[in-house]
Amino acid sequence: MTATRQQPMLEVIAVSAEDALRAESGGADRIELVAAMNEGGLTPSVRTMAETIASVAIPVRVMIRPHSRSFRYDVPDLHEMVTSIAAARRAGADGVVLGVLDAENRVDQESLKRLLDAAEDMPVTFHRAFDETRDLDEAFEQLLEFPQIDRVLTSGGKPSVLAAEETIARLVERSRETAVRIMAGSGLSEESVAGFVARTGVGEVHFGRGVRCGMRVDAPVDPGKVRRIKQLLAESWKTVTRDNGETKARKT
Repeated sequence: MTATRQQPMLEVIAVSAEDALRAESGGADRIELVAAMNEGGLTPSVRTMAETIASVAIPVRVMIRPHSRSFRYDVPDLHEMVTSIAAARRAGADGVVLGVLDAENRVDQESLKRLLDAAEDMPVTFHRAFDETRDLDEAFEQLLEFPQIDRVLTSGGKPSVLAAEETIARLVERSRETAVRIMAGSGLSEESVAGFVARTGVGEVHFGRGVRCGMRVDAPVDPGKVRRIKQLLAESWKTVTRDNGETKARKT
């Protein structure tokens, strides 16, 4: 199965129903719901899940992450994650966001399978645990073995995705013949997003601080910023599709 190319989607991090409503009003395509954004995102409360999912019409994916110490989880952690996945499903989440690594910084396939079994038919985003794997290409190949995983959120292994354009472009190219989409996040801004998308061809982008007032994690989502980024994404995609069309024409 091959992912269909389309105008880039914008996912926005929300920590509350109010955040999600503000993101939706600006034109966000999807919400990643988290708690403790300053820790990289943890599992939100069951109440926050229910309130947020009920408040918006766009898809909401819920972060499943019991702590921020690492991406390695013991048996009690995994039990908590399974319980949180069940709560997200009951609340009507579009999907969940998770990632698990082993002691060698490879994808922990056994633990991942347990979590995916708990998710049942919900789609799953493998989050930026991916960036801490020992080999991104190896990790991507491992994730292809799990059909429920339809997205990989990544900064290309760098603190900022802007320092990993070649890696993102390579992953995007590798993903074209698969059902998995690459979603780029970390370090993007209004000023950088259009050029980044045009150069990498990435189909989805993920924003946290970059759409918040004053670029602060403790500030609310700014619908105006969301709206401007959506416009920039539409313009950048015209460049990508035009360039692809010209390349194809030259080849034929």
